[in-house]
Amino acid sequence: MTTISVLGRGRVGGALADALTRAGHEVTTVGSAPGAAAAAVRNARVVVNATPGDSSLERLTALRDDLRDTILVDVSNATLDDADGLPGDLLYPGSSLAERLQEALPRTRVVKTLNTMLYPVMTAPAMLTGTPSVFLSGEDPEAKRTVRDLLADLGWQKEWITDLGGIRTARATEAAILFVPHLIRTRGFTPFALSVTV
Repeated sequence: MTTISVLGRGRVGGALADALTRAGHEVTTVGSAPGAAAAAVRNARVVVNATPGDSSLERLTALRDDLRDTILVDVSNATLDDADGLPGDLLYPGSSLAERLQEALPRTRVVKTLNTMLYPVMTAPAMLTGTPSVFLSGEDPEAKRTVRDLLADLGWQKEWITDLGGIRTARATEAAILFVPHLIRTRGFTPFALSVTV
């Protein structure tokens, strides 16, 4: 059992919190109130960032001291929305939210994952007809091992998980969000994930 705090009570945060609780972990969810977030983060071994990506850096930087020595699982994408409210461009071109978080939180072990799929797939990858892929980016091997175990608890098989390397590789997976509006307009709001076939 791992003590986990999920920051964000939207569809993503709620789904992850429910699934991790069902897997036997001690999970708390936190909204936007700074005091509540600080208390929850301080008592967690793993913190999941499921806050809106365009405000994540500011929110989490304010929790720098409370996030010290924790594993931060970043599942958000930082984008500028288009006229339809869908991702239109990257907020940090030439970089990534995960990199910015790691720079701002040097004593926190940031791992990027689960950001290349529609949110229902995060907690139920077997719902897809094909074999999905999920990626890891981060500097700390132990932190990535912990996140691998959590992904397994969410139904991700070992062979579906690809460790891309350091946190800089997160800029590649975050850029994948630019596919999303085109897929939604073409296929509708249908669960999907990227898949690497070899």
